[in-house]
Amino acid sequence: MRILVTGATGFIGSHLVPLLVGMPETAVSILALESFSNPDISPLPPSLFAIRDQLHFVYADLRNFRLTVRALEEAAPDFVIHLAAVGMTDPFMGINTALRHNLNGTINLLRASFEKTRTTKQFIVARTSGERSNMNVYAASKSAAWNFCQMFARTQKWPIHGAMIFQAYGPGQSERNLIPAAINAAIAGQDFPMTAGTQERDWIFVKDVAAGIAAMLNKPMPPGETVELGSGKPVSIADVVQRIYQLSASLGQPRIGALPSRPGEEQRQFANTEHSFNLTGWKTAVSLPTGLQTTIKKARGESESES
Repeated sequence: MRILVTGATGFIGSHLVPLLVGMPETAVSILALESFSNPDISPLPPSLFAIRDQLHFVYADLRNFRLTVRALEEAAPDFVIHLAAVGMTDPFMGINTALRHNLNGTINLLRASFEKTRTTKQFIVARTSGERSNMNVYAASKSAAWNFCQMFARTQKWPIHGAMIFQAYGPGQSERNLIPAAINAAIAGQDFPMTAGTQERDWIFVKDVAAGIAAMLNKPMPPGETVELGSGKPVSIADVVQRIYQLSASLGQPRIGALPSRPGEEQRQFANTEHSFNLTGWKTAVSLPTGLQTTIKKARGESESES
């Protein structure tokens, strides 16, 4: 089968693509910006660089419909996995930027996949659990994009499915995120100022996310269905940071309550794992302690315990 992945060089994609490449009778194409054709300008993540000879690259800016169609015609995918998005860790991202990339880019890719190339059997779009509360521009733009996905799924019966990713973490994540920021501080023996951290989140190791998305491929699901990728076991932010400091044997400590909480933030989030398992047969394999330990080891330059 032929699979096209957008956002392949990002956090989730850099773990998903090697998994897809290892599947039998699978050809993987990556849709990237033109700059990735020059490794001196936009170097590939190590996990993709190691398998670059097994990947097919097509180039387009998703904001440009014509170029997107050309890329889809070249790749002729059976399956499209749409991970590309901007602003996940940018609280100051402008509304127009979010709409151009996350909404218009998604619509262009959908139309190119189903109206033009007509080879696509399934379109999987990454969603965020933040869409439940829409507390920032990123989540609101992703929510708007999913509304269009559902509209096309219901009216055109296009096989579009959502992969709602809960609180993903693991090696390679941007330091703007909570867990890598806390790990870096703990390893350095520094204190970590934070909010009260009473909010409970569903933490999922990145390789479990990749396995969950792969499990969605070619599964018979109603158009517009969403698979929730999480453990189903919410753990508070404060508890996670404290675990990081304990596992790191850090000389520093979390300074819980040193920062003000953000108003209106949802207090508890977790995935409906029973529904996800019924749809795909997938469930998480990596526990939170194991995932944190693996991530800490990688941050220290040690080998990963999870492969």
